[in-house]
Amino acid sequence: MTDLPLALVTGASRGIGAAVAHQLAPTHRLLLGGRDADALAALAKELPGATPWPVELTDPPSLAAAIAAIPSLDVLVHSAGVARLGRIEDASAEAWRANFEVNTLAVVELTRLLLPALRTARGHVVVINSGAGLNARPGWSPYAASKFAVRAFADALREEEPEIRVTSVYPGRTDTEMQQEIFAGEGREYDTSHLLKADSVATAVATAISATPDAHPTEVILRPR
Repeated sequence: MTDLPLALVTGASRGIGAAVAHQLAPTHRLLLGGRDADALAALAKELPGATPWPVELTDPPSLAAAIAAIPSLDVLVHSAGVARLGRIEDASAEAWRANFEVNTLAVVELTRLLLPALRTARGHVVVINSGAGLNARPGWSPYAASKFAVRAFADALREEEPEIRVTSVYPGRTDTEMQQEIFAGEGREYDTSHLLKADSVATAVATAISATPDAHPTEVILRPR
């Protein structure tokens, strides 16, 4: 187990992040990032070689202290995210800040701090973006803007760090607790018939990570059938 590559997955306590952790567990040692320490501990018991990594990503001092013990990192999966929606005329500045703090700035800072570890391993960064990172819809502007921003970050990182693979994953609507909250906010009954499964997104992530060394999967776009 100690010979396996090391992967850090943020947002691992639920949804796509938890599904990614399950997919990577047979082939990687895992650091399970998230805010819910109890949920992370429970997940770690299910996955051999997994260690809870309960860190507040929006707290730079805590983040810097947490990465100090990671000298080399093979895979970094950014799955943590929030979705504060609203029309431009209604969305508060706080909603915009919340989206950018978690969906963009936390991704930027965690990656920046881990660059030495990623360079050592010639690692792979996977950013779980969103269909909203490609197409801004009415009522979604605060969230979409943060996803467009993290798309630009991933593109720049890929150019600046040629020894590190960088993959942006753009899933359509996916059956997660976050999606349940979005449906409720839209006043709609929750219907999974036209949603992706979290495991399907995780499979795409695992496939990108397992690509042969000569290949660089830069973007993966997934839509429900």
